[in-house]
Amino acid sequence: MKILWTDGSASPNPGPGGFAVIEVDGGGARPVVLGREKDTTNIRMEGSAMIAAIKYAGDEGCEIHSDSEFWINVLTKWAGGWVANGWKKKTGAIKNLDLVKELYELYNKYSVKLVWEKGHDGIELNEMADEWANKARQGEEL
Repeated sequence: MKILWTDGSASPNPGPGGFAVIEVDGGGARPVVLGREKDTTNIRMEGSAMIAAIKYAGDEGCEIHSDSEFWINVLTKWAGGWVANGWKKKTGAIKNLDLVKELYELYNKYSVKLVWEKGHDGIELNEMADEWANKARQGEEL
């Protein structure tokens, strides 16, 4: 199972955005996937990072460390009910439904463990993911 850290960034929010997936293995930690969008939000970039992480891990499965409590809640608490209600929620439309659907499908297809990490709290790998998400937003590529 791959150990991955993800983060997303948009500045201003909304505005240009980037995301990063960091892999931790015997050789240390390194970015393995970066992405960017010209006009997006922080939430979309966080979700895109998780999608990229699960796709990167594929059949091997992954443990994703993320500071996005929102996306972890989407996957573990809310999306099941939204599916049962025909992808609707009582309070109106589901924002970022395209990402929600794709991420939920991947989450259910592959072995994925989610670990919430407090953001911007000096956690080395969370800070590294944030740094690379910002680099991706600014156009950096691997």
